Amino acid sequence: MIDPHLLRENPDLIRESQKARGASVDVVDEAIVADRARRDAINAFETLRAEQKAFGAIVAKAPKDEKAALVAQVQELAARVKQAEAEAKAAEAAFEAAITSIPNVIIEGVPAGGEDDFVVLREVGQKPTFDFEPRDHLALGETLGAIDMTRGAKVSGARFYFLTGVGARLELALMNYALDTALDAGFTPLITPTLVKPEIMSGTGFLGAHADEVYYLADDELYLTGTSEVALAGFHADEIIDVSAGPARYAGWSTCYRREAGSHGKDTRGIIRVHQFQKLEMFSYIDPANAEAEHEALLALQEGMLRSLGLAYRVIDTAAGDLGSSAARKFDVEAWVPTQGAYRELTSTSNCTTFQARRLNTRFRAEDGGKTAPVATLNGTLATTRWLVAIMETHQRADGSVIVPEPLRPYLRGLEVLEPVR
Repeated sequence: MIDPHLLRENPDLIRESQKARGASVDVVDEAIVADRARRDAINAFETLRAEQKAFGAIVAKAPKDEKAALVAQVQELAARVKQAEAEAKAAEAAFEAAITSIPNVIIEGVPAGGEDDFVVLREVGQKPTFDFEPRDHLALGETLGAIDMTRGAKVSGARFYFLTGVGARLELALMNYALDTALDAGFTPLITPTLVKPEIMSGTGFLGAHADEVYYLADDELYLTGTSEVALAGFHADEIIDVSAGPARYAGWSTCYRREAGSHGKDTRGIIRVHQFQKLEMFSYIDPANAEAEHEALLALQEGMLRSLGLAYRVIDTAAGDLGSSAARKFDVEAWVPTQGAYRELTSTSNCTTFQARRLNTRFRAEDGGKTAPVATLNGTLATTRWLVAIMETHQRADGSVIVPEPLRPYLRGLEVLEPVR
């Protein structure tokens, strides 16, 4: 959630953030009122409790023959304290609901507007051209014996698939290459749970506007995660961690699940938009003062991966209205998909500042050993199943074969070309 001190001291900054997101400004004023009511209720409760304690001392010292007369006052005061405590708890809950309804405050420079209002920061690489009619990734996948959508639908329904033969090997090669890249950058690898408790899912901000994307197992009160970011954010919940020597960096490998609600008719062909996929997610805990530099570092790792695989791409600064509730800034990296004649998102990286850490109570202690404070959290995808789309389409040849990008060959036992099997 946002910093309550910011709400009190600079509510206009939050209002401007809401306007940029195209979100309600009224929620800011509602949170201010709720905060004031909460503090008044807590003050009233603590005053009465102090009065009760002082009166208890008087009763304890009173002569025996006077104590009986004071019992009614003791009972009346106890009832008032109990009522005040209930009102303080209710006011606290109301404030919690109000402040957690406000998304993270965007970082200065984030473009205002919605999905189409992003700013292109740069385009990198040469878009591939062909002297033949290029096949799309599904046609290539079927030719190579790499993707089987028909049997995926037979087994599990629409938007499911099998990666078969070299398709399965290519994904594992990509994921392992990404893992090695993360290891070289100082990340600790984790294979994460894909089922998490409601408080962890909520703490990361995934139960807001996009809650309909999440699979929920009601009988178990657990959520299937759409990214290992959720488990990684919960890894240090309710802890004080040491980031004095630099960020705590983790690379989470997991299967991910998304309902793709509202995507009816979109990307129905192939594996661009599916319900289940693999992903390697970077996650950093860091001193908030260094969060923006870490954001650039994560982006650089992503760009390095795409360049090394020979993919043309662009980096966009996502507009405020297209950010998730926890992100203060997000960069998307979109690769060129030849048969679509368009850039498609392969990866993104978000700076969540202290938003998630406040909700999950993850703190660090300042170098001077002073008070604890919320850490900043950042995340970014380093590889996912969707990357196969751009890799196969970019590196295809007229006969339906696909050249394996050089960095992946060691993970494929030296295989240089994926050859058609049909």
